Amino acid sequence: MKLAILDRDGTLNALGDGFIASPDDWTPLPGALEAVARLNHAGWHVVLATNQPGLGRGLFDAQTLVAIHAKMHRQLAALGGRIDAVFYCPHAEGDACSCRKPAPGLMQQISERYGVEGDEILAVGSCPAHLQAAAALGAQLHMVCTGRSADLDPRQSLPPGWPAGTRAHASLGALVDSIAPQEGTGAPAAV
Repeated sequence: MKLAILDRDGTLNALGDGFIASPDDWTPLPGALEAVARLNHAGWHVVLATNQPGLGRGLFDAQTLVAIHAKMHRQLAALGGRIDAVFYCPHAEGDACSCRKPAPGLMQQISERYGVEGDEILAVGSCPAHLQAAAALGAQLHMVCTGRSADLDPRQSLPPGWPAGTRAHASLGALVDSIAPQEGTGAPAAV
């Protein structure tokens, strides 16, 4: 099984001001949803792993989080794409839990649920915490220069804090270009 685990904020959608606390706050990054649909069409299962400390802080409730993800699912479906599942940590920053990234708890849950070994997982994120959690499983690490990493150049060395072996890409679309064949050609896209 080809499994990609994406971070949500900054990888799939714009960061916004503060927390994404309502469906109106959720705006996809240009080309990100199309990239997910292309992954799906190339045989990839896509799952989100996201920290949602706004739940732990009481800034929004689980019903609101479901509504945010329903908007995301509708927009993806309109493009022929899908996210198979959303795994989230509901804890605030100070809570002691094993699921808040960079802890590997969410990644372990996903690996177990899908029966996929860590080295078979493609982990994609725009912040070190997501990739540090995935590195604990031995996943293939891919950083996108969007969200918190928008100021980074994918051709340059990554700053301290990023796990060793992380490959950098300008965007989720650029990553998909490098791993999924272009429609109709059967060949990988030029990077």
